[in-house]
Amino acid sequence: MKDILVHLDDSERCAVRLDIAVALAKKFSARLTGLFARTDSHRPSTVVHQASEALAAARAQTEARFTEATKAAGVDGRWWQLSHGEPGHVVSETMFCARYADLVIMGQFEPKSKYVPEELVEHTILNCGRPVLVIPNSGSFPTIGERIAVAWNAGKEAVRALADARPLMQTARSVTVLSLRGPQDAAAANMVQVPHVDIIDHLATWGIKAESERLAGEHIGKMDMLLSRLCDLGADLVVMGAHGHYGLSLKRGSGTRYVLAHMTVPVLMSN
Repeated sequence: MKDILVHLDDSERCAVRLDIAVALAKKFSARLTGLFARTDSHRPSTVVHQASEALAAARAQTEARFTEATKAAGVDGRWWQLSHGEPGHVVSETMFCARYADLVIMGQFEPKSKYVPEELVEHTILNCGRPVLVIPNSGSFPTIGERIAVAWNAGKEAVRALADARPLMQTARSVTVLSLRGPQDAAAANMVQVPHVDIIDHLATWGIKAESERLAGEHIGKMDMLLSRLCDLGADLVVMGAHGHYGLSLKRGSGTRYVLAHMTVPVLMSN
């Protein structure tokens, strides 16, 4: 994890994301790229694809804060900015820029936000091909990755998220794998002779000592159980695969959107 990108704007929560990004970059001796991307409230400017004076001023102010924060922490910082704030441009270019990082840090969408399109975070997660760490829009997070919970269903997306989060898990104090596989999955596996697979055993080969729990429940109820268990564990990070709605059932895709809407701790998602 040597190249981290953090999405920035001039919202109140931007400072929280920046602090977290700087801390992670320092921890992993990584380069940190600050990407300023937000919508422009000045309609004529969006039509002609130019930044308004207000957007340019907000961009300059945020760049100054980014430069100050990285220099103070001794972190190698790099600044990127979008040329204008047309919503479609913000969504597509943020996703594209995210492809050039080992980890992307973004903020949970705020329903009353005027800074970014509602679909920005989800679109980036599902299309950038990189792990995205989403920071809740409320609360403070002095640590991230000391007590990690992994939402595990043995699906492709969960496998990807597990691999992407490995650098964080290798430095964690505790890792708990919360199995979301239902009884029907276990029953089907027992009907045929298959090799004994164990994700805890796999993690141990990487020097990661993890514990395992099984969660019962279905659909959104299972997501509620997951979020509740995170509180019980005192987890400061949850790792999970992200599912889109295209070509998949609503039931399968809605869990990702539900967590993004109701998260209370940082979530690292991969697709």
